[in-house]
Amino acid sequence: MSFRYDDIGNRLKAFRLASGLSADEIARQIGISRTALYRCEKGELTKIETLDKLSELLGVSIPSLLGVGIEFISSAVAYFERLRQIEEEAQHIVVLAGPLSYLLASDGFDQVVEQILVESIPKDLRDRARALADVETILSILKQRKTHYRQRRPSVVNLISGLEIERLLRNGFIGRALLPHSEQEKRLQLARAEVLHFADLLAQQPIGVQIGVVRDALPQTGFQIFRTAERRLLTLSPFRLGENPNVRVGVAMITSADEALMLHDRAINEMWDSALKGQEACAYLHDLVAATDRTNRLRIAK
Repeated sequence: MSFRYDDIGNRLKAFRLASGLSADEIARQIGISRTALYRCEKGELTKIETLDKLSELLGVSIPSLLGVGIEFISSAVAYFERLRQIEEEAQHIVVLAGPLSYLLASDGFDQVVEQILVESIPKDLRDRARALADVETILSILKQRKTHYRQRRPSVVNLISGLEIERLLRNGFIGRALLPHSEQEKRLQLARAEVLHFADLLAQQPIGVQIGVVRDALPQTGFQIFRTAERRLLTLSPFRLGENPNVRVGVAMITSADEALMLHDRAINEMWDSALKGQEACAYLHDLVAATDRTNRLRIAK
């Protein structure tokens, strides 16, 4: 079995970021220099003894570090960092991660995502400071992902759920329940603006962007398929942004297994065939916004 040493280095970096430990701390604990650690992260060949120590310290198995079979990732920080790394090489991306794809989201969403993620961290969480530090790291990674996407412009196919869009319009971008009324109204307007942003994308049909709106329920676990010059990868993740985000609990997976890719390709094709597209999908989103506006006016009137 052959290994891509640059991939091993990428995984090491992702799990290091997720650990919350600095490069100096990790190097000191396993008895190597910081320079040696960075060489590992650049994909330079290293001793199996060093990998074994890193595996134990970072709480990840040797097979996951080597990319044997499936990568299991229990940290949102590590998962979003792996997405960033994969997206840097991707030529084509298929996204099913509701309610909206981050790469295609507007700058307005970037302005509210920090509030949403911070709100999602319970105030009585035992290690809340660490969770908030993870949010800062995730925000930095997200910014890098958006920058790389806009520079490279890989083609993107994005399937979104009409049911999830409807729920987003009802609830707004929120990280917890029982926000003050004025803040709730603000979040509803931000959600409305974001849905209209995607409606505009559907109307304009920019080169390299395809969006399909599925009126049925979509799978609860989001997934993405990446095609690079050399391979295809499937990611499955419980981590999500937007309405009721989750960046704390769950296990994501990354695999290049043929069977997994074939089955998810089949699911994508079935959903894409029945999805609304172009002007029809644009009109559907506008209808959802109009219906929600009427409901909100009636609620305020009462």
